[in-house]
Amino acid sequence: MKPALDEDMTMDDIMREWPATIRVVLDHGMLCVGCPIASFHTVEDAVKEHALDGDRFRHAIEDAMRA
Repeated sequence: MKPALDEDMTMDDIMREWPATIRVVLDHGMLCVGCPIASFHTVEDAVKEHALDGDRFRHAIEDAMRA
């Protein structure tokens, strides 16, 4: 079984653990890759900061994690 998205993980942790998620982040117009705030922002923080559809973004991240 592949791991599920842990809401307490930072965006930096997620991108390091599952590099395929970087494409999702970029496709959503986010510049988290290399951003110093990514080591502090959770998915919820990033969704709010970038005014994204949280469910859609989470599903895309989870799909990339499973890939």
